[in-house]
Amino acid sequence: MQSPVPRPLRRSAVPRAVVDTRLTPELASVVSGARRRALRVGDRQIDTAHLLHSLLEVDPDARAALGPGPRVARVLGYLAQRAIGYGRRWRGSVEDSGAVPVVRLPGPRTVGGAGTWSPSAADAVEGALARAARRGAGRATGVDLLDALAADPGCRAMEVLRRAGAEPGGAG
Repeated sequence: MQSPVPRPLRRSAVPRAVVDTRLTPELASVVSGARRRALRVGDRQIDTAHLLHSLLEVDPDARAALGPGPRVARVLGYLAQRAIGYGRRWRGSVEDSGAVPVVRLPGPRTVGGAGTWSPSAADAVEGALARAARRGAGRATGVDLLDALAADPGCRAMEVLRRAGAEPGGAG
């Protein structure tokens, strides 16, 4: 039996105009990378683990927020394993821990015919935008996103960070 070929993801949970203007170029790259990663591994949703993986690849400040030592390498190891089995139990399920009540931005949470943003991943991006606004910044950074991920202890990204012994302590 052959797996269906995923179609390109076209729309983000947060309207593209918001992403283009309210994220730093590095964080916009993280969001795009998470979308590509989900497509590449055939996941139907872009989840917080995709965001975390892209964030740690792109943003040195987010890596530094996890602390010294081999923590980042352990986290990246767990994230790489998800494509070969670690995250298979997540496939076909909706990531929504329900731990963080968030005011929703207008717009759909679909990203095209191939999948959607998980509620937790969309909340994390929206949380990063809200965190940046609270500190008076015009754009959200990678550390804003890491802090938003840490605010939802039930999300997949935090599950990975806990297993790797790399929970961010006061990431921002």
